Amino acid sequence: MNTKYNRITINVSDVKEKLTHASEIAADLTIPEDIPHGDMPGDKIEIGESHIAKARTIFPELVKELTAKMEANPYSRAVVAVCGGSGVGKSEIASLLSYMLEQAGIGSYTMSGDNYPHRIPMYNDAERLHTFRVAGIRGMADAGVMNPENVAKIREWQKAETDADKAHAETDTWFTSYLESGREALKNYLGTPKETDFEEVDDIMKAFKDGADALYLKRMGRDEASLWYDLVDLSDKQVLIVEWTHGNSDYMTQVDIPVLLNSTPQETLEHRKSRNRDGKLDSPFTTMVLEIEQAKLVDQAHKARIIVSKAGDILSYDEFKKLMQ
Repeated sequence: MNTKYNRITINVSDVKEKLTHASEIAADLTIPEDIPHGDMPGDKIEIGESHIAKARTIFPELVKELTAKMEANPYSRAVVAVCGGSGVGKSEIASLLSYMLEQAGIGSYTMSGDNYPHRIPMYNDAERLHTFRVAGIRGMADAGVMNPENVAKIREWQKAETDADKAHAETDTWFTSYLESGREALKNYLGTPKETDFEEVDDIMKAFKDGADALYLKRMGRDEASLWYDLVDLSDKQVLIVEWTHGNSDYMTQVDIPVLLNSTPQETLEHRKSRNRDGKLDSPFTTMVLEIEQAKLVDQAHKARIIVSKAGDILSYDEFKKLMQ
């Protein structure tokens, strides 16, 4: 779909000059309440002072990285991925970095990776749960613990949406076979090509870096009728920022600068508690999904060019590893 396009013309010396002064301009920038954000339909961002402070910390480091990457690209272009776990502020930080670049005269477009799963959110959530449960049942059969009594308990827990709760194994040891088999299958689904079209995202990034002046970009809403492509004019853009949990995935080859917004499991849990207005915690299954995603982020962190703590400090990879212990 994105294979045919015209290529931009670029004044390389002009881009270099703008990069030279970008950090200085951004440091004195007043951030308005409403700034452009990612292209996920219906997405809303709420930018707070902590997001602005964190973006100001990241920006000078980002400019350094961009300078080297854009000098190496014939069109003075680069791809940045802002990644991290749930509630860490990916959308807000990506939007702020993009806005700062724009104000410094460096065109930037913010793209949401959440537009590129194979299924709309409702169906993808169902596929995740189905993957977990089918493998869990098979695990029980393989372990030789499949009997009417145990099946009745599993059905009861499934209906109550507690069949991913580790606590069941404390009273029913056979449950471990269900839980471990389901978790392994879920791990092999989340953040893989089974769930997401990484190839399409990679193709978009490559086309951008190859000088495409416009590209068709996918839009995915929350129902079957909300799926389309927009032809986006990128002729004046030098930086493509992708905000996405999987922005540092091994399945992508075209990201130049991965930026990891880190959050420890404890910080993530506290954030999700604060967002639950009815006081209820996430379901055991949602907790399992977040744990698996967090583990993948940690495994991929060695590739990040910039790592930022929840408190807004720039971390070395060694400092990150110590923190996550």
